[in-house]
Amino acid sequence: MLRFEFDATLLLFTILLCAGMALLVGACPAMLATRPDLATTLRGGTAGTRSATRLRTALATAQVALSMALLVTAGLFTKSLLNLNRVELGMRVAGVTTFRVSPELNGYSSDQSALFFDRVQQRLTAVPGVTSVGVSTIPVLAGVGHGSNVTVEGFSADPDANTSSYSSSIGPDYFRTLGIPLLAGREFTTADVGGAPKVAIINEAFARKFNLGRAAIGKRMRPGAGRQPDIEIVGLIRDARYSQPKDEPPPQFFVPYRQDEKAGTLNFYVRSTERVPQLLASLHGVLSQIDPTVPVENLRPLADQVDDTMALDRLIGTLSSGFALLATLLAAIGLYGVLTYSLAQRTRELGLRIALGATIARVWRMVFRDVGRIAIVGCILGAMAALVLGRLAQSLLFNVPGYDAGVMLAAAVGIALIALGTGAIPARRASRIDPVQTLRCE
Repeated sequence: MLRFEFDATLLLFTILLCAGMALLVGACPAMLATRPDLATTLRGGTAGTRSATRLRTALATAQVALSMALLVTAGLFTKSLLNLNRVELGMRVAGVTTFRVSPELNGYSSDQSALFFDRVQQRLTAVPGVTSVGVSTIPVLAGVGHGSNVTVEGFSADPDANTSSYSSSIGPDYFRTLGIPLLAGREFTTADVGGAPKVAIINEAFARKFNLGRAAIGKRMRPGAGRQPDIEIVGLIRDARYSQPKDEPPPQFFVPYRQDEKAGTLNFYVRSTERVPQLLASLHGVLSQIDPTVPVENLRPLADQVDDTMALDRLIGTLSSGFALLATLLAAIGLYGVLTYSLAQRTRELGLRIALGATIARVWRMVFRDVGRIAIVGCILGAMAALVLGRLAQSLLFNVPGYDAGVMLAAAVGIALIALGTGAIPARRASRIDPVQTLRCE
């Protein structure tokens, strides 16, 4: 989970950086003000200088380009986050609460840990509102996983072939608790313990990879390459995203945790019809009664755990949207400033045009021709920059290409609307110039 804390050093650095940038940006105009063009000043300054005008236009164009690039990037990340929120996990996380306990850290032996886990599961099952309880050694949808090469009966692979598969040790009712459908065979039972025949359950991706199909039940497998398979496949489940919502379901097999001598830590999953606050209180009470010295970790709804795996995507989407909106605001201010200053410099020209019969529509066209030129060039440059940014950010996107025509078009339309809005006020002001008053002042 991402945590944000106040940092005085970081705040001081930010203040100094902002002050330094303000001084740096203000230094150039201050230096120019100390060396005025006397000829231009004596003429009233209405003509301005072409170099200064070009500089202002270039800066406004750069602001539009930056805004376009950031809007497109923010659109890509937003679309990626929407796709991630709509992804089918293959399981039902609603109504499930999870936590982790590690009795081995308190000095429990393997046998003592197994007895502790059994007591916890039995007591949790008796809690009012609890419908099922499952356990696993690897937490689900927590961004972690464990894999190894496997040998499967009847599957011959080249020496260089990829025979890896993810694995986890689980307990009875695990798939029922998580809502993962069992397609064939059976789940594990309390009889699947050490000394009993070794068994395993596989997912569809595992069956496809090793050419087992629906006839997988009864076949044998074993972790490790080149070893005689001795674990019977007794169940086939539907594919589910086990590590992260972004990842496609990998080939995976499950074994009973009671047949795993290394199971000193278990993640519990409790499906209940009770509300979360009441259930959390009940779980705390049960665990405290069994052994209050064993710490309970990550006690929370499973949906919160899924949200945590998407925290980085959500943060990137929020930051990119914030930067895009800020850049767009600055671009709008820049456009407005350039147009207002340009029209102020051309007051005499506009007054003459109106005196000679120029219509209001023609004045508006003059203004929007200037703003349109800046917006079009800025959008083209921004689109080129967005293509580069999209390609660099491709690895962070989910089911979204680095180039998306819809996002690009939406950003361009947004820039166009902003350009029209910022140009309307100066255009309206220019169309109301009094030619008589203007010429008298000149």
